Amino acid sequence: MLDDFVIRAVLAGLMVAVVAGPLGAFVVWRRMAYFGDTVSHSALLGVALGFLLGLNLNLLVTVVCVTVAVLLVFLQRRQELASDTLLGILAHSALSLGMVAVAFVEGLRVDLMAYLFGDILAVTRGDLAAIAIGGLLALVLLTILWRPLLAITVHEEIARVEGVPVLPVRLGLMLLIAVVIASAMQVVGVLLITALMIIPAATARRFARTPEEMGLLAAGFGVLAVLLGIWGSFSHDTPTGPSIVVAAMLVFVVLQFLPFSRSHHPQAPPPE
Repeated sequence: MLDDFVIRAVLAGLMVAVVAGPLGAFVVWRRMAYFGDTVSHSALLGVALGFLLGLNLNLLVTVVCVTVAVLLVFLQRRQELASDTLLGILAHSALSLGMVAVAFVEGLRVDLMAYLFGDILAVTRGDLAAIAIGGLLALVLLTILWRPLLAITVHEEIARVEGVPVLPVRLGLMLLIAVVIASAMQVVGVLLITALMIIPAATARRFARTPEEMGLLAAGFGVLAVLLGIWGSFSHDTPTGPSIVVAAMLVFVVLQFLPFSRSHHPQAPPPE
């Protein structure tokens, strides 16, 4: 018989994996891995501001992540700096601002490791409800945006000519990533959620024949990583959040040695 906290941890991890998988497919296709890191660093700024202002941490994290996502979209439109340069500026600036903000809170000793790597075993029923509501909303929005996102990923200029609202769609994707990272912070931490988006999606890419298959396979590999990671954590007394990511990495590595080849579907985004 499993303890209640273990069941909550498994449920929380599975919900995050199901959302992160399809979303991670677009992160991989659009080469946005560093955007996830930038939002993760921004989440730490939200934590620091929450302590400084005495406000709800989850609310501040969400607000800061969304603000950074919007700011990045509009800075990219100016085309004066490359995207990786903008991401580097925003990521390091947000992290440094967070550390400075923490310094202004007298007597505060923040365990940043807890926010970086999370504590999935401490998830409460309230956390589960919040993750479920946020995850369901994210999946509904991703379903609505799926075709327009696929169009601008395959060829942005053609999509624009065909009437796809490129800027709102791109902004919608970045906002979804920001909100998912913010809501999953309590589960796997602000840095590890990025890995849970990228690694299962990268694993699925080799086996998927269509974009839809890749999204479903990414969710499946994420679920497998959560189950293996939690099992490994209890078997070997290792940190649970990092164990999930290690499991995802091991699945990725092992499957690379399988003698498998696929034919590219004409609707699938081109390989990197």
